[in-house]
Amino acid sequence: MRLYASKISHITDAVSRSLVEPGHIETNDREEFKRDVESILREYLRKDRELTETAKDILERRGLPYSDLFRTKRQLAEREDFGIGDESINWIANQLVELFMRSQFVEEIFADDAQLRRMLKEVLRRHMQADDDLDREVRRHIKHLSEGTDSFEIEYQKQLEAVKNKYGLS
Repeated sequence: MRLYASKISHITDAVSRSLVEPGHIETNDREEFKRDVESILREYLRKDRELTETAKDILERRGLPYSDLFRTKRQLAEREDFGIGDESINWIANQLVELFMRSQFVEEIFADDAQLRRMLKEVLRRHMQADDDLDREVRRHIKHLSEGTDSFEIEYQKQLEAVKNKYGLS
């Protein structure tokens, strides 16, 4: 699962619709509520980029191959109690529930925490699923290459960028 900056406004609208309209949350300013939700999503992207850059620096300093990037990034994320990959949905949902509890734009919460998390995870999963779909499409284009080789990794990145551009996810 991956969060794309281009999807943030869609996710923000979906969170607002799924929680405010059915009456699970009452807000005094819906636009500010949406900006609060957006701030959590943008912070997630910022922190994710920061961890990626730190992991790249570590690989460079230690002379490790680029294939160790995800493992290194995961170690950094665990140290900082940050969710990446499939855990990203849980991390974002938890941050949003905490935000709702302290936001000056949330008047009342009528759903319990577990119910809010379940609804948030559903919305996030629906909008962040694109990563898995992109991976499947990219792999269809490069099925002639052996996974794990340098040529596979290079071509995977090229095809991924092309598919992202095709769907406006760059």
